[in-house]
Amino acid sequence: MIKSWSFSRLQVFQECPYRARLAWVDKVPEPERPLPAGKTEHANDRGSRIHEEAENFVRGKGTLTKELMKFQPEFERLKELFDTGVVCLEDEWAFDHDWQSVDWSDPRAWGRLKIDALIRLSTERAVVVDYKTGRKDGNEIKHAKQTQLYALVCFLRDPQLEEIHTELWYLDQNELTRTRYTRKQAMRYLKTFDNGAKKMTSAIEFKPNPNMYTCRWCPYKEGICPVAWRPNT
Repeated sequence: MIKSWSFSRLQVFQECPYRARLAWVDKVPEPERPLPAGKTEHANDRGSRIHEEAENFVRGKGTLTKELMKFQPEFERLKELFDTGVVCLEDEWAFDHDWQSVDWSDPRAWGRLKIDALIRLSTERAVVVDYKTGRKDGNEIKHAKQTQLYALVCFLRDPQLEEIHTELWYLDQNELTRTRYTRKQAMRYLKTFDNGAKKMTSAIEFKPNPNMYTCRWCPYKEGICPVAWRPNT
């Protein structure tokens, strides 16, 4: 049984329960993957590196790298706000089955969420910033759901908040997507996330869902999953 969830874990489970089982029940290591043609690092590794570079710059421990330059004004402003003490970086939030906050390593932790940056504008207002690398096109629905969870957990953690703005910084495309949530709006998503997470963490059957979309990026498709989709199959 899968004991805890995050947004990314929930997405994997909803796309293919069998992949979730391999990863978090059977704990099958992901096989080594060849680098894509013309690339020097995998997309996940690149994303982690750029996130670290962004954090280092905002903390005053590094300079803006070329991947961050399209958002130079935004990062410089974020650094200024960080220096005033109103920005939290790389926050790790955890909550139990009742959506009550607990420590990240607490055995009761059921859900976990990492935040790139949280800007506290006032007692009632805050901004959640999420750095995105890679494609925006085709990911809009998934990313919108992610901002819903950010807003929901913000409001549950802090009863004084009345307004949350989420900002998705698409670093490669030089695009910024803003969404505003009131407490009433965000609380509407609680039932959906709660039901989805409970289904995942109580599942005892993990049926595969082989198709062109889910199998294309699955790390287990070669030699591990017996039903992985193949062209002309």
